[in-house]
Amino acid sequence: MSDFTSSELKMLKSLNTPRKIQLFLNSLPTNYEPHEETCYSPRQVLKHRTCHCIEGAMLAAVCLRLQGQKPLIMDFETIDEEDHVIAIFKQYGHWGAISKTNHAVLRYRDPVYKTVRELAMSYFHEYLDKKGRKTLRTYSNPVNLSQFDHRGWMASEQDVWYVVDHLRKIPHIKICSRPQIASLKNGDPLEVSLGNVIEWKKASYPFL
Repeated sequence: MSDFTSSELKMLKSLNTPRKIQLFLNSLPTNYEPHEETCYSPRQVLKHRTCHCIEGAMLAAVCLRLQGQKPLIMDFETIDEEDHVIAIFKQYGHWGAISKTNHAVLRYRDPVYKTVRELAMSYFHEYLDKKGRKTLRTYSNPVNLSQFDHRGWMASEQDVWYVVDHLRKIPHIKICSRPQIASLKNGDPLEVSLGNVIEWKKASYPFL
């Protein structure tokens, strides 16, 4: 934490509950990566005031760390490469999640899940493509970001692609079998339409 400036630390420490962290992430415009793909460090998120899912998850992990929690994230893999990363935390013996998403689904989870699998499964029925197919297939065990402390992931001035590379390499746990996949019901038109509801449009960016 010594790599952060006093003003950065003050900001991070003010986000002292999971709910405050989530509300802060919700207030940040979605990073549409207008110039090139990015993997902002938490410091870069504070600087640019924009983020996408993994960038938001890493910022949330730092805030949770300041509260005495481990800086944990979880990765979801799908059949169409629309993967998602969340920060996870534990309260009163149960798991919850902080999620930066631009959509009406795949959002915050209250800490009511007994296991990380229960938490992961809470996203299964919401993960629909435009055809209504349920696309979520695997999830990772919790990844402790402290393993990257020696690389300065929290306050790096550069993108932290090595975190993404790590998520791509680690084993993921299958959610359902082939027979189960074959029997899945597509989402209803109403459910699919929710995927078109977004929080931040590109027009929200004065610099695009």
